[in-house]
Amino acid sequence: MPKRVVEPASSAERTALYRTLAHPLRGRILQHLGAHGDANSTTLAELLGESTGTTSYHLRKLAESKLIEEIPEKSGGRERWWRALPFSHTMPDPATMPPEELDAATRLAHLKISADIDRYIRANKEWTGPDGWAQVQRHGTYMTHEELHAFMDEYMALLTKYGHPLRADAPADARPVAIRLFTVPDEE
Repeated sequence: MPKRVVEPASSAERTALYRTLAHPLRGRILQHLGAHGDANSTTLAELLGESTGTTSYHLRKLAESKLIEEIPEKSGGRERWWRALPFSHTMPDPATMPPEELDAATRLAHLKISADIDRYIRANKEWTGPDGWAQVQRHGTYMTHEELHAFMDEYMALLTKYGHPLRADAPADARPVAIRLFTVPDEE
């Protein structure tokens, strides 16, 4: 399966990507494909409580953004099967974005923040100690700008080393795990 890092070259391409990702149903479709593997519009419609026409439309939009791809060997006639593609993207500095891109990026960020707050609350509720699946860590430290960037490079390398972008690539006993990290200069 192809490995893909999404790095749109232009502001228009990034704007389109952010708009695609900010649609809640598309997010649910991506989540399902990532967690459960291949699916068609009928299966997704039943699972997500939508019509097949609606899921078909959103699957095509996700494919246009190269977030999923059709599986030709499983597709036939009107039945098309889809799989998620590995995805990674680093958003540019918002100060460099034209207004349209900034608006799309802001809408996507608000959607993600809401979901991440729910995950954070759930992680605290499910905390069973240091040996459990739910882990919550908080740390403060001093770093130079260069040390922070070196830390982030190593963090990303650890995710690559220990993570599996797709269910199909993961061991049988693997579970989907949401990992969120943010850094921000703290008040002195």
